[in-house]
Parts: sequence; structure tokens; C-alpha cells
Amino acid sequence: MIVRPKTTWFRMLFVWHGSVLNRILAPLFINFLLGLLAVWGATHAAHFFPHLNPVPFSLIGVALAIFVSFRNNACYARYWEARMLWGGMKNQVRDFARFVITIPGLHKDDPQVTRALNLMVAFVYTLKHQLRDTDPRANLARLLDADLVEEILRRDCRPQYVLECLQQHLVAWHGQGRYGDILLESGLRKLDTLNGVLGGCERIRGTPLPYAYDVLLHRTTYFYCALLPFGLVGSIGVATPVISVFIAYAFLAWHAIASELEDPFGEEPNDLALAALAVDAERALRQAVDAPDMPPRVQPDGCFRLR
Repeated sequence: MIVRPKTTWFRMLFVWHGSVLNRILAPLFINFLLGLLAVWGATHAAHFFPHLNPVPFSLIGVALAIFVSFRNNACYARYWEARMLWGGMKNQVRDFARFVITIPGLHKDDPQVTRALNLMVAFVYTLKHQLRDTDPRANLARLLDADLVEEILRRDCRPQYVLECLQQHLVAWHGQGRYGDILLESGLRKLDTLNGVLGGCERIRGTPLPYAYDVLLHRTTYFYCALLPFGLVGSIGVATPVISVFIAYAFLAWHAIASELEDPFGEEPNDLALAALAVDAERALRQAVDAPDMPPRVQPDGCFRLR
């Protein structure tokens, strides 16, 4: 995720990091060369170059803009839903911490409370690593004992197993008479909500937009941008390379942004900052028990990128 302070309109014209310009620079350069070729052909070899009517380009451009906007809206909806899921998970983590600290009648420093909260932190980190296909061992090793870490790592769905361990905690406290059936049900509902977050994230990550639709828009966009200079040269002449690149930039940038937002859990510049969100959730849990060892907040790097 790109997090940078507001800047002036002039400096915004030259922003590079997070602008997806690096992904489309090569196609834009090719489009510029095609624009130069179209101008040269119109002035020096007009009998070899077909004169394309600009009217079809206007009609196709409007239709293409509608379809590209639809894909961008669909991808942004996935991005926003993912952010809502992680925001809801943070709320549930806080609720669970309040439940564990106050309901069982144990002190904040009790090892059982510490282990329950560590398991909740482990759930957040295992979910982050599962969504990004990375190894959670380093995060788990500082939270849980070695045997439990190995037991978690050998599972296919690691966050689900962590929820099972948390449920065992709640059931054990209920068996000890620390709270009744109603409060047990309340605690289990909190875990059910977290399981819903897990399922929602898996649904977003495991169900991309239809591939055929992506291929159609990709081919249409690049073919349209390649022919655009030859449709413009008859009406705008030597300005064709500049105007063509400007129009191509809009379509290709929309396409590139949608590709990044389609998988909001990745590590591209405009994806969700899962590492920062996970650390914020851990800090919320640590603050609930006045823990002295607070993890530092994740800060944007030199390129204003928050991971």
C-alpha cells in the first residue's frame, strides 16, 4: 500500500512509485514509436499506409472504457471487501481480548491468559502468511512453544487449527466453572466470526475474475492502442505520438491497476499492507494486558510503500 503525504498538483504529475507507470512504460514506448511511424508514413509514404477513419476508434474507445471501468470496479470491490474483513478481524481480536481478560476471572499476567492471547496473535499472522504463501515460522516461534508450532506448520489450513486451539481454551475454562453456558456461547461466536473472516479471505484469494474476461480486455486494449496512432494521424498530424501515448496511458494504467487490485493480499505496491495490519492487531492485544514488549509499528519505506 502506498502511503505518502499530500503533495502539490505539479509534483503529482511526476510521481513514480505506486503509479504503475513502470509496468506500462514499454508498451507506451512502443505506442510512441508507432505514432512516429504513422506520422512518417502519412507524410512520406502515404500510398503504402492505409487511411483509417477515426470514427470507429471513438466508438470502440467508449465501449472499451466502459468494460475497463467495469473490471476496475469489480477489482476494487474485492480490494475493499478484503480491507473490511481485516478491519472486522481487528475488532473481533479486541473483543476476544476483553473476553479473555475479564470473564474467566484470571489475572492479566496468568499464563493461561497469555497463551490465549498469543494464540489469537498467531491466528492473525498465520492468516497473513497463508494469504501470501509465506512461512509463518518466525512469527509463531516467538509466540508459542516449539511442539505447537510444528503442529500448526504441518496443517494445510493453519489459521483454522489455531482457532481449534482457542476453542479448546474456552471449553476448558467452561469445564473449570469459570463461566456458564451463555458466556461460552458468546466466546464461541467470536471464534465463528473469525472463521468467517478466514473463509472470506480464502474466497477472495481463491476466486479470481474470469480468465477469459481478462484475456479479452487485455487483447482489445493492446490492439486498440497499437492501431490508435494510424486512426489519429489523419486529423491531428504531427501531434499523433503525444496524443496517442496519452490515451494509451489511460487505458493501460486502468488495466494495470485492476490487475494489482484483483489480488489485494499480494505484495505489489497497491495491495493491502497485511504486515502493518497484523502488527496493529498484535499491539491491540498487547495493550489489553499492559505488556511491556510492544512490537514497533510498521512504517512506510523510502518509496512510501507500507507492506
